[in-house]
Amino acid sequence: MKSIDQNQFAEELNNGANILDVRESDKFESGHVPGARFFPLSSIQKNIKQLDKDTKYYVICRSGARSQQASAYLEQNGYDVVNVSGGTTSWQGDLEYGL
Repeated sequence: MKSIDQNQFAEELNNGANILDVRESDKFESGHVPGARFFPLSSIQKNIKQLDKDTKYYVICRSGARSQQASAYLEQNGYDVVNVSGGTTSWQGDLEYGL
């Protein structure tokens, strides 16, 4: 499974990355990466057909564990995915420190 760190993710964000946030709705609504699509892990099997196999997706959660599970599942089903290491916790921390 492919994964990227926060520096690489920042570059991809600037290039218009397709982001899947796999947290539950309350966590997503409390703050997420701009442009991220709400795509909770709990309903990924039900909603997988909404995704395009010709699109690369960057999968994010709070810390990286849930997105790792989602990325593995999506990859096994033929999707091009990249797990975002550190998740929104690291992304928000980078924003706070101006990184």
